[in-house]
Amino acid sequence: MTYKPKRMKFGAFFAPFHKDIVNPTLAIERDMELIQWMDKLAYDEAWIGEHHSGAYECIASPEVFIATVAERTRNIRLATGVSSLSYHHPLVLADRICQLDHQVRGRLTFGVGPGQLVADAYMMGINPKDLRRRMNESLTALVKLLNGETVTMQTDWFTLNEARCQILPYQSPTVDMAVASAISPTGARTAGEHGLGMISVAASSPEGFKQLANHWDICEEKAAEHGKQVSRSNWRIVTPFHIAETEEQAYKDLEYGLMDMMRYFKKFGGSAFPEAKSFEEAIEIWTTGGLGAFGVGVVGTPETMVNHIKKLQEQSGGFETFLALAHNAADFDATKKSYELFAREVMPHFQHCNNNRPASLNWAAENADRFMEEYVGGINTAIAQHEQEMAEKQKKASNS
Repeated sequence: MTYKPKRMKFGAFFAPFHKDIVNPTLAIERDMELIQWMDKLAYDEAWIGEHHSGAYECIASPEVFIATVAERTRNIRLATGVSSLSYHHPLVLADRICQLDHQVRGRLTFGVGPGQLVADAYMMGINPKDLRRRMNESLTALVKLLNGETVTMQTDWFTLNEARCQILPYQSPTVDMAVASAISPTGARTAGEHGLGMISVAASSPEGFKQLANHWDICEEKAAEHGKQVSRSNWRIVTPFHIAETEEQAYKDLEYGLMDMMRYFKKFGGSAFPEAKSFEEAIEIWTTGGLGAFGVGVVGTPETMVNHIKKLQEQSGGFETFLALAHNAADFDATKKSYELFAREVMPHFQHCNNNRPASLNWAAENADRFMEEYVGGINTAIAQHEQEMAEKQKKASNS
C-alpha cells in the first residue's frame, strides 16, 4: 500500500546552477530572494549545496548561506544540501552545525553526502574512490558527536581524541539529518545503518526512478540489521521542473538558460553527456533521457506536475517531501512564477487543504434560498423596528 501523508511537504534543492557570466553577488542574492519568496508561499524546506569547482554551482558553504537567509525568513526549514563529509574534520563540522542550529532556532536539517564533484576532490588531493568510505567514517563520528557522546576514533584522514561538542544542537534529542542517495545503493545503505532520513536526488533520471522502491527496501533492511528505525516520513525526492500557465509558455521560458545549462553539463561531464546543438535538441535531451543524476526535466503546467508526483508516489511506495531541483533555466521572474503556480495549484492537491471547501460551497448553495429569505427577513425586521422607534419618538414629541 502506497504511503500518502496527510500533508505532503514541499521545497527546493539549490545546488545552485548559475551561468558563469552572471554577477556572482547577484546570483547568490537571487537564491536568497527565491527562498524568501518560497517562505511567503508556504514551502516547507530549502536545501543548499556545497561545491568548489565548475563555476555554475557557486555556493561553497551552505552554513554561511543558511545563517544569512535564516534572518530573512520566518518558517521555512533550511538544510545543508548536502555537506560533503569527505572534505571536513568531523568535530569541526559538528561544532558548526550545532552553532547553526541554535542560530536558526532549530530550523535546520543536516544533509550529508560524500561529495559529488570529482574536481573538488582532486583539488584537495582526495582519491574519488575514497569519498564514500570517508563519508561513512565521518558520519559514524558525527552521529555520536551530535548526540552528545565523547568520541575517540582513528582513521587515515582524521583523528578524534576524547572529542565532544561543547554545545549540543538546539533540536532535541539531536539535529534532523538526511543522507543523499543517487543511483548507487550507498546512500540508502548509509541512511538505514544510522537510522537517518534519505534524499533521493536523482529520482527523475531513468535509473534513479527505477531504483526508488529498491533503495527504500535497502534502507529498511539496513536499519533492521543495525537495530535502527527509518520512516517514509523522512524521505525526500527531487525533480527538476518548470511550469507556466500553458505548456507553450513553459517551453518558451526555458529559452533563457537551458542551452547554457546543457553547455555546463557537457563541459563538466565530458563524453558522459550528449551535446545539444539547438534549443529543440536541449529540450529533447532534458525531458526524455535526462542529464545523469541531474535527472529528467518536467516541463508543462500544474496538471503536469500533479501527474508526475503521483507517478513518483506509485513507483516509490510513498514519501513525505517533494523537492524542486532549482536550475535557473528560466529567468528570475518566470522562475518565481513557476514556484507560485506550483504552490497555488499543485501543493493543495497533496496537502488536502481544500477538502472541505467544495462541501462548504455546495451546502451554502443548497440552502441559499432559505438563507436569503432569513437574511431579507432580518433586514425587514430591522427596518420595521427602526420605523416603530421613530414613530414612537414622533408621537412623544407631538404630545409634549
